[in-house]
Order: sequence, then C-alpha cells, then structure tokens
Amino acid sequence: MAFLFAYSASVQLNDPDWYFWFPLYTLACVVNLINYRRRIKLMMMRTALSLGVFLLVKVIAEDVITEKVGVLSLDLTHRVVREKIGSGLVIASMVLQLQASSSSSKTIDFGMVATVIFGYGLPFWFFTIEKGEIKI
Repeated sequence: MAFLFAYSASVQLNDPDWYFWFPLYTLACVVNLINYRRRIKLMMMRTALSLGVFLLVKVIAEDVITEKVGVLSLDLTHRVVREKIGSGLVIASMVLQLQASSSSSKTIDFGMVATVIFGYGLPFWFFTIEKGEIKI
C-alpha cells in the first residue's frame, strides 16, 4: 500500500487541487512505511483518516452537484471517480492500521490484502481489459 500511495502522491502534483491530495497520499504512505513511536503514528493515522474523510465528502458533494457520473460509479475515466476511490482507499487503509495498532487479527490482514487487490486490480482491469482512457 505504501508504494501505491507514494505513486498516487507523485502524480497529484499536476492536479489543480494538489494541495488537498498530496498531503493525503503522503501521510498514508508514511503511515504504511514506518513504525515510529506509537503516539506519533496514531496521530498521523488519525490525521490521514480525517483528511481522507473530508476529501471523500468533498468529492461526493462535487459529484452530486455537477451530476457528471453518479456517486456509485466506478468509471475511472472521470477525475471525480478516481479521487473518490483514492480517498476511499486511504480511509480503508487508515481504519485497518488503527485496528491493527490495538489488536492483531487475521481479519485485519485479510482487509489489508483486499484493499491492495482492489487498489491495484480496479485500475488494471479498467485500463487494460476495458481499454478505458482518462478524460481531462
């Protein structure tokens, strides 16, 4: 997940609202990479989770107002859908990281594997099998 979030952070620099998305993906990457003191890690996880929820609400509100693709759409050709999925992946990862910090369970490991499979699998399926193209 850290690699996925690092890549996502790097491609946000040409986005018009990069100042929202770059910190979100960077924090998620750092949380997945390090095992610093528990207190600092918990604070960073909560910050990334809060920012992820804020940006998910922002993107959903933007989608509802503009009525371009629909809230439940997985059509990755649209920026709003890609941002919605990205913030959703960060939220899922941070929730799993917070749960993992308090207990160790196979369910948490399965959740992280499912998040990774979805995070890599959906774009792979969409851009290779469906031959989708990004609309700007």
